[in-house]
Amino acid sequence: MSHLVLIAEDEPNIVESLRFLLEHAGLRIATAHDGAQAIRSIQELRPALVVLDVTMQHHSGFEVLKRVRADPELCATKILILTAKGQKAVRSTSSDLGADSFINKPFSNKELLAEVHKLLGLRDP
Repeated sequence: MSHLVLIAEDEPNIVESLRFLLEHAGLRIATAHDGAQAIRSIQELRPALVVLDVTMQHHSGFEVLKRVRADPELCATKILILTAKGQKAVRSTSSDLGADSFINKPFSNKELLAEVHKLLGLRDP
């Protein structure tokens, strides 16, 4: 059975690009288009990994990350922050809140796949 990855991203083009890339790598994909939907999806679906945008409506990626890390049943969920806000402060906040990894947009497909595989404990693509 392949791992389930939740893409929590509000930009449709990025969602579709990530969906194509990760499905092609043999992963199952679910999507959430805002922070509130991301929280519900994480609670209901229990994905192995969440690819999480920082800037979303209803709850920021940081708020989603805080809630996941505060929930004993969800706190082990792997979270990869994917954002266009590459400043040191964003990277530092992501790390302080418990993100497992961080990648800036625009990203290379090779870099993203390698990081996803590492977080899921899979062999490199």
